[in-house]
Amino acid sequence: MTTDNQPGSEPIAATNPSSGEDPLVAARARYAAEREKRLRPDGLNQFKELKGEYAEFNIDPYVEPGFTRDPHIEEVDAVIVGGGFAGMLTAVNLRQQGVTNFRIVEKAGDFGGTWYWNRYPGCMCDVESYTYMPLLEETGYMPTMKYASATEIFEHCQRIGRHFELYQHALFQTEIASATWDDEAKRWTITTNRNDELTSKFMVTAGGLLHKAKLPGIPGIEEFGGRMFHTSRWDYSYTGGSPTDPMDNLADKRVGIIGTGATAIQAVPQLAKTAKEVFVFQRTPSGVGERNNGPTDVEWFESLEPGWQDRRMRNFTEAVTGAKPQPNLVEDGWTETMWDNTQMAADTEAETLELERIDFAVMEKLRARIDDIVEDPETAEALKPWYGKHCKRLCFHDEYLPAFNLPNVHLIDTDGRGVESITEAGPVVDGTEYPLDLLVFASGFEVTTAFVQRLGFDPLGRGGIALSERWSDGAHTLHGILTAEFPNLAIISTMQAGFGTNFVHFLSESTKHIAWLISSSIEAGIESIEARPEAEDEWLNQLFGVAMGLMNYSGGCTPGYYNSEGVMTEQGARNVTYPGSLLDYIGFLNDWREAGDYRGARVVRSAAAQ
Repeated sequence: MTTDNQPGSEPIAATNPSSGEDPLVAARARYAAEREKRLRPDGLNQFKELKGEYAEFNIDPYVEPGFTRDPHIEEVDAVIVGGGFAGMLTAVNLRQQGVTNFRIVEKAGDFGGTWYWNRYPGCMCDVESYTYMPLLEETGYMPTMKYASATEIFEHCQRIGRHFELYQHALFQTEIASATWDDEAKRWTITTNRNDELTSKFMVTAGGLLHKAKLPGIPGIEEFGGRMFHTSRWDYSYTGGSPTDPMDNLADKRVGIIGTGATAIQAVPQLAKTAKEVFVFQRTPSGVGERNNGPTDVEWFESLEPGWQDRRMRNFTEAVTGAKPQPNLVEDGWTETMWDNTQMAADTEAETLELERIDFAVMEKLRARIDDIVEDPETAEALKPWYGKHCKRLCFHDEYLPAFNLPNVHLIDTDGRGVESITEAGPVVDGTEYPLDLLVFASGFEVTTAFVQRLGFDPLGRGGIALSERWSDGAHTLHGILTAEFPNLAIISTMQAGFGTNFVHFLSESTKHIAWLISSSIEAGIESIEARPEAEDEWLNQLFGVAMGLMNYSGGCTPGYYNSEGVMTEQGARNVTYPGSLLDYIGFLNDWREAGDYRGARVVRSAAAQ
């Protein structure tokens, strides 16, 4: 096993108490130094979209080419853009509200969203399946494992589609071409790349959080002479095997993987089992705790009383946001590391210091785990994460760190700079070229880029104004859902909305809210509903009022997708996620519905309803 030399990688005083130096002081300095070396002026622009010269990276490998169908010309109550959990849960909630005339438009060949695209080896969810996989009680399904594989989650998406009869509403392998609001007809006119024309009362954008893959903008990518692909477009025709079978075609191959986030944490051990050699190119290491996966206890699962999943989801969210529920129903790595919420605002300097020490202790434990597992000291030091626990999504895995003890696995640490170039033979780091047969990009997805860029089309609202124009300085919303000048548009996104370690909890509640909004509008004779600009401003001020602690914390973080690669802009500031507990955000939505007066919204009712 080899690592590139990493300057300044010697252990800090935290591992040497006899030095007399306060470990926290040393950690602050190390955190700042590691952040500084990774900052880049291009921020999010260092990544490339999968289009133009990189369009081949975006081809769907899971469908037969040449798909055609007749166009749909129809009028519906709602068009849902996206067939992942967000879109599916919106559809399920609409059905439960009695709204059945809707269409789901999905780019992929089936339901699933991120679980359709991500079929790379070792892929699974890092949140326990009993809280993450929605509608378990409704579909009568028992997950096989505490942490379900991507294959099982994708199959559950298909199960939801069958159980709730969603397939008949879906237009797969279809992308929105345009969406225009007709203020006279009070309808959206939506066209697609399949020549569909859908006239709809409401449009719901449910594009998801992890659906638009990105590439690192490394000079020379197009020059590489071997095979290469993004992890969300895994090519099993080249590697052999499947998500559940060994990749036997790699036995004589030198494989490189760029990225060491949540995806690589799962893929690297699987590559290590079959490839001749594996080169892991690291810019910033992840914090990796224990996962302790195992089969579901059937007797326990069958003993659960009705309503158990909603209670368990809520309990988990409480545990990871500092509420410290008793009992802690999940008791996993997430609840342990997040039991004390160090993003909470402190009232005194002493409280601030205590939260900082708690945060440091969590990360120090993860760093110590590396020393316990990884045999080579130089490699172990390079794998240590030097940042706070909220700077990057923590990972939990039991095979990633041990993989670096294998003779065919090599960590190529770039000391925060990333791969400098790619030649026909392979990546170059510090002037050293690494010849490869296969190059895998575990470079993740667009999360904090401009909303319209991620959406894939630019809706035109009242008077033909484009959403990209009205949001040129960032999001303008009420609760992250409604926006002025775009009537009957409901947005599912983390911008100015909630977020949670268990993202499906957020989706379950936000889609319930949107389904109620649509059904109640239809029942009440509301022709159009949108946010009032003054209500958008009030909501943003409310977000800023509780976001200061998070902004200060994030400002000291090493660059990553959580903080838009460390480059704060006005747009990024306006796109802030609600920084408090997800349960507090859910409370805002519940209170708004219960009030029944559509506070902060501009409502136009039909003549018959007035």
